[in-house]
Amino acid sequence: MEPVKPDTKVSAEKPGPVTPAAKPEGAGVLPSGAKPAALPATAQAGTPALSPTAQATPAGPAPAASVRKPVIDPARAHVLVVEDNVPNFVLIARMLAYMGIQRCEWKTSGWQVVEFADTLPHIDLILMDIRLPYEDGFQALEKVRASSRLKDTLVVAVTAEASAEQMKRAREAGFNGFLGKPLDPDRFPDQIRRILNGEPVWELH
Repeated sequence: MEPVKPDTKVSAEKPGPVTPAAKPEGAGVLPSGAKPAALPATAQAGTPALSPTAQATPAGPAPAASVRKPVIDPARAHVLVVEDNVPNFVLIARMLAYMGIQRCEWKTSGWQVVEFADTLPHIDLILMDIRLPYEDGFQALEKVRASSRLKDTLVVAVTAEASAEQMKRAREAGFNGFLGKPLDPDRFPDQIRRILNGEPVWELH
C-alpha cells in the first residue's frame, strides 16, 4: 500500500448506511504496524471535513426579521396621527373610525412628539407626515426610535412626497411602512389593517 500523502483531503461525501456489525463503506484495513494518517481538525471525532460550499447550516431559531409582530385588533388600537393639515387629519380620522379604530390622537408637528406620546397610556401606530413644521417626519422618527418606550412602535410615513427616492430614504431611516398621498378611501382601511397585522406596506399610490 502506498503511504498517505500529508495533503490528502477528507471527502465531504457522506458514508453509506452502517449496520452495528459493519464498517463504513470504503473502509480499508491497515497493514500491521502502520499508523493512520492524521486527519484535519474538522474531521476529528468522526466528523467529515466539508468544503466551504458544503458547510451545514446549524439549526436554530428563525432570524428576527422573519418574526412577525403580534396582530393588533383595530378595535383596541391606539393611533397617533402627526399631520399639520386639518382636512387631511379629518379624512384620516374618519377612515380610522370607519374600520373600528376609536382612539385616535392628533399632533400638528413633529416637535415634541415623544413628549406628547408619553402623556398617552399607549400607542400602537404612528402615522407620520414627512413635511411638518419645526421638525420634519425624519427628525421626529429619530427621537421616537431613541425613546425606550416608543422604540418598537409602528411608525408609517404618510406623505404627498411619494417617490421611489423618498420611499428608499424612509426605509433607511427606520419607518415601518410608507403610504403616498392622496390616500385612497377604498384602500386605506385595508392598508392599515395589514399594518396592524404586522405586514409590511410600502405603497406610493
